[in-house]
Amino acid sequence: MTLDDIKEVIENSNNIVIFTHENPDGDAIGSTIATYLVLKGMGKNVEMIIPTFPKSYKFLPCCGDALKEPSMEKYDLAIALDCADIKRLDDPTEAFLKSETRINIDHHTSNGMFGDLNYVDPVAPACSQILTTILAYIKIPITTDIATCLITGIITDTGGFRYEGVTSETFQIASDFLEKGVKISKIYKESLNNIPKEKFEARKLAMDRTEFLEDGKIAYTYMTKADMEKLNVIQSDLDGIVEIGRDVEGVEVSVFLYETDKGFKGSLRSNDYVNVSDICLLFNGGGHIKAAGCTLPYTLEESKERILTQTKRFLK
Repeated sequence: MTLDDIKEVIENSNNIVIFTHENPDGDAIGSTIATYLVLKGMGKNVEMIIPTFPKSYKFLPCCGDALKEPSMEKYDLAIALDCADIKRLDDPTEAFLKSETRINIDHHTSNGMFGDLNYVDPVAPACSQILTTILAYIKIPITTDIATCLITGIITDTGGFRYEGVTSETFQIASDFLEKGVKISKIYKESLNNIPKEKFEARKLAMDRTEFLEDGKIAYTYMTKADMEKLNVIQSDLDGIVEIGRDVEGVEVSVFLYETDKGFKGSLRSNDYVNVSDICLLFNGGGHIKAAGCTLPYTLEESKERILTQTKRFLK
């Protein structure tokens, strides 16, 4: 499969639907809206499906066009973005599987290659960076609105250009987008620093509960459904909590559990040597070397015991 194959399929498709993973983050939202804008500009009949749209990204263009579910049963083309596992695709009617052709574009090392056409680059720090490269290759102009969405994805998935996955290409893209008039400092503030009071209270509660284990090498905290209801927050409001533990001196792995309808979602981050994707794979999850997740269909106590037992095995 080549980028020319992707270009040909898109050019020959009219009805197109775009999906991303459940509980979408900035990269998921940014890459989805950017792709939507590109396809709209090509004259395609396109829908983007984001059932739960995070408040943090309401500043992005065309965010109001996001739908909770597809309007058609079958599409010419379905595109999955920033999703490693088809089980995590937020597709309430399974339109992705029913579509004539399926494209999977992602940057997770654990991607299951579930599309008919798969373009996965685990070296890229964000799906939005992959899309920027694809658009340049197939010579599709990047407007200011498209660039705004793409840089939002890059900024959020790199922690504001802080993580090791950042490349020289990342900064070149940022430079090019600045020349297009994209307000990177404003996007940085909106997506990373502008925290609603409810989200702040959630972080505060998680910090107050944090335990440090194994001589301070593991930071652990959690959030229940009851907590979320009391604080009036949704899953997307919990973004960033796991990074708080990782930023503490001496911590190698930060573990954050939060309750969902399927049990407890485990979000793991590491600093130097632990491959948290390997830990999450033990629970049918995955992700990146230093950022991964999994679902634990147990009680809080059992979820904590299982994930911490495995995490301890990876410590030096």
